[in-house]
Amino acid sequence: MSGNPAVTAPIVGATKQQHLDDAIASLDLELSAEERARLEAPYLPRLPEGF
Repeated sequence: MSGNPAVTAPIVGATKQQHLDDAIASLDLELSAEERARLEAPYLPRLPEGF
């Protein structure tokens, strides 16, 4: 995975077998730089709260 090695996104709450199957299948998914940029564009970083 070469997208952003500093970012991880654990899968929480897979309640159906299909959810798990889709998560496993996503390991073979590769996004282009353009696709990643489009998905990341709306992201606004914020400081953690509640500590």
